[in-house]
Parts: sequence; structure tokens; C-alpha cells
Amino acid sequence: MAMEILSETPVSAYQLKEELEKIKKRDKELNFRAAKAEEHLNSIGTPKNLDELHEKISKLDIARLKDQHIRKILDIMPKSVNELKAVMQGYTISVTNENMKKIVDIINK
Repeated sequence: MAMEILSETPVSAYQLKEELEKIKKRDKELNFRAAKAEEHLNSIGTPKNLDELHEKISKLDIARLKDQHIRKILDIMPKSVNELKAVMQGYTISVTNENMKKIVDIINK
């Protein structure tokens, strides 16, 4: 039986943690990969106000900054512009230093 991917949606670490909790309640235990993912998420910690932070960063209306970029930023939670630059290096978009400063200010509040 072949599985078909219907859609792909980026999720934050916190959302993934919530989904794993739902699966654990439903199935009583997690499979090997899910258990490893849960172990990793527990080791890094995940803030609960990610939706609020996501909304604030989205409202900055930065050109070409998409949901997937914001979710990655919130997974890493960079504390400085240099850390944010390191996160953004993996993408083919450019964000001005001024906008990076705004993003970092939102995260640090």
C-alpha cells in the first residue's frame, strides 16, 4: 500500500510536541522515530507563546519572508542579528539588517 502526501505544512517545534502528545494518548506509545523526536524536543525546550511571536513577526510584513522561514526562526529563537543571519543563510531570501533587528527585538521581549 503506497502512501500519498496530500500536503506539506511547516510546523514549529512546539506544535510538533503537541501532535506527538496527541499520538501518544491515542496509541499509548510512540514509534521509534516519534520517540526520538520527542526526546529531542524535550531536550531543547519549546516556548508556548510561539503563535503570538509568529503573528508579530508576520505583521512586520517583510517582503518574501514566508511562514516556513518564520517557523524556522522560532524553532531556533536567535538572540542576536548575527544568530538570525546564520539561520537565514540556508534560504535564498535577503532580509535587511533593520528588519532582522525588528525580528530579534520581538523574540527577545
